Parts: sequence; C-alpha cells; structure tokens
Amino acid sequence: MIDIKFLRENPEVLKENIKNKFQDSKLPLVDEVIELDKQSRETKGKADELRANRNKLSKQIGGLFAQGKKEEAEQLKAQVTAQGEELAQLEAKEEELSKKVTEIMMVIPNIIDPQVPIGKDDSENVEVERFGEPVVPDFEVPYHTEIMEKFNGIDLDSARKVAGNGFYYLMGDIARLHSAVISYARDFMINRGFTYCVPPFMIRSNVVTGVMSFAEMDAMMYKIEGEDLYLIGTSEHSMIGKFIDTMVSEEDLPQTLTSYSPCFRKEKGAHGIEERGVYRIHQFEKQEMIVVCKPEDSKMWFDKLWQNTVDLFRSLDIPVRTLECCSGDLADLKVRSIDVEAWSPRQKKYFEVGSCSNLGDAQARRLKIRVKGKDGKYFAHTLNNTVVAPPRMLIAFLENNLNADGTVSIPKALQPYMGGQEVIS
Repeated sequence: MIDIKFLRENPEVLKENIKNKFQDSKLPLVDEVIELDKQSRETKGKADELRANRNKLSKQIGGLFAQGKKEEAEQLKAQVTAQGEELAQLEAKEEELSKKVTEIMMVIPNIIDPQVPIGKDDSENVEVERFGEPVVPDFEVPYHTEIMEKFNGIDLDSARKVAGNGFYYLMGDIARLHSAVISYARDFMINRGFTYCVPPFMIRSNVVTGVMSFAEMDAMMYKIEGEDLYLIGTSEHSMIGKFIDTMVSEEDLPQTLTSYSPCFRKEKGAHGIEERGVYRIHQFEKQEMIVVCKPEDSKMWFDKLWQNTVDLFRSLDIPVRTLECCSGDLADLKVRSIDVEAWSPRQKKYFEVGSCSNLGDAQARRLKIRVKGKDGKYFAHTLNNTVVAPPRMLIAFLENNLNADGTVSIPKALQPYMGGQEVIS
C-alpha cells in the first residue's frame, strides 16, 4: 500500500506507474482518493474543533455551577449536547471516508523498481542469466508422471477418486525423494544462516489482505466455512503475518526465516488442472524463505534470496536461469520480482520453479510492521522467495537425472537424505 502523503504530493508518479502496469482502469482512483482524503481531513479538522470547544465549554460549565450560576450552566450544557450530536455525525463521516480511502489505496499498485522492464505480461519477461549447461540426452525423456509410474511412485487415479483432479498419492522412492528434497532444502537454508520455522497453516482474513491483493486472494485462497480462517497458499503469508502489529528494534534486523508448510491453492483462472501431471495442483509442500529488513538493505537481500535458489538447484545438477519479471507480470504489492526457471530436457525449454519478490514496505504498511530506529520509527521492508517446491522440483530432478536405462541418479548432496541410495531403479 502506498503512503497517502506520497500519493497527495506525487499523483502523476502514481498515474505513470499505473500506466506502466497496463492497468489504465485504475487511473481515476488516484484523483478519487485525493478528493476523499481531502474531505476526510476537512471532516477531521471540524471534529477536532468541536472536541476542543466541547472540552472548553465543559470546564466553563463546572465553573458556573461552582459560582451558583445554574441557568447559564444549563444553557452551555445544551450547547454541549447539540455539539455532541454534530460531533457524532462528523465522526461517523470521518470513519466512512477513511474506510473508503483505505479500500481504494489497497488496489492502487505499488511503485515498481526502476530496474523492472515495462511489459504487458509474462511473455515479455527478460532473461537475466543462465547457470549450468542445459543438456538434451540422446534418448527420449518420458513425461514426468510416466517416469514416476515406472517406479510405482505415483497414483493419480486413486487421488482423483478421493479428492478430484489436482491431487496425487506419492509412493515408495518417489515419496521418499519428495521428503528428501524438502529436508535437504531446510538444512541448506539453515546453513546459510536462516532460522527454521514451521508456521500456522491457516491465517485470518486481516493477515490475508495484509500480504496480498484482493485479486490474488480470490484466485488462490480456500476459505474455511463459518470461520475467519483461510488455508495458506504459501507459507510466506503466515511468516510475514508473524510480525503483524509489532515494533521491531533496528538492532534485531534483519529477521531471516526459512519455513516448511503444505500449501493449498484454488488455481482459479489457471489453464485447467492437469489430469496426468503435478505441475499445477491444488495441494503441495514447499520450503520458503522470508526476510524482514531495513529499507536500505532490501536490494541486497533480494539478490541474496534468488541466488540461494539458484545455488540449491545447481547443487542437485539442475541447470537454471533467472528471469526479470516485467511490470505487467508483477502483482500489485511487488516492487520487483525474479523468477527462477529449471531446464526441462523433455520440453527443451525452461519452466518456473520459484519466484523471488521484494515488496518494499507495502506489506509492512498493511500489517503495521514498524521498526524503532535511532532517528525514529519507520516501516520495514519484506521479501520472500521459494527455496523449493517439490512437485515442480521433482519434474526437473527426474528429467535432468534420468539415465538411458530408465534409472535416476541421486546427486551426492541428496544421498544422505535417501539413506545413502545412489540410484532409483
């Protein structure tokens, strides 16, 4: 959420930013919120005058009663009563205007970083760098579920009967591989100085609206019927929510956390849930990383976060590349985002396996995450990044480590988590 003072003083900057995100329908919102904010401040000013006058009259009433001037005191009491009614109306109007301003401010997109390329959608994202040499083997690489089925490692048919499309049973060595990747990612991040955390897997609506836009919320979140609770779509929401309504000492920053959780997503608006695949699904598990830091440190942490994902995938012999997300592909709260994509030998192209985002102070403003510094109080910056999400990681892992005889090699880094196993056969 944008600072209202910044919006008042820089309306054209906000409008240009909206144009750069190709959301022209939101342009009138800037002028609308400026007018509502003006009315809100005027109403507050009148209310403050009435409060001050009421306090003044109340003191005079006490003095008049003390002097025995009951009639004059009663006249002033009548004025106070009349002003009280007017004040109640002003306070109600002030609350209504403030609510409208907040509602509009929640849908005005955050100011994007100057490094973000201008583009309409993900087709205009820009490749930044490649890590590792993409290889296409001289044998055919089967579809990922076919590889898993050869090891009796997945049961989609039973899952469909139990829960519908978008779910799966993982079995045997494939299930163990899934857990091994999560455990390896956990220790990988702990070794990089992050504190391990298992968060709540449900969050309240005020946390949901604090960490994401309304459009994202509608497309992603499952609501628990009859309760003010939502299943998390990703653990960064619960992890950032950990700091809601807190005043963090500057000396205690940065806060660097890595979290494990299951994730639940409606995938509303997605191009269909695959019946035979695990690329886009309703339930999966993930290792995440989040940072809460000083504003001047967020750029440095942004680069560290995406590099962690690159390093993890390279440690498992998987070639990856990074993509700078263009303006039209950024969610409204994001200042900047880089996707990490893994190489698919079967498709002969890269596909997304993680996304690193800097949200500036947008989430901190919504959730009131403040920092107490030497020069006063200010809002923290928040960042998040996927360490690894095994369903997509499994696709990349199996395709890149598949051998001509149908076996799958296990890289040395992962072998301790597979009981010393070197090959799945």
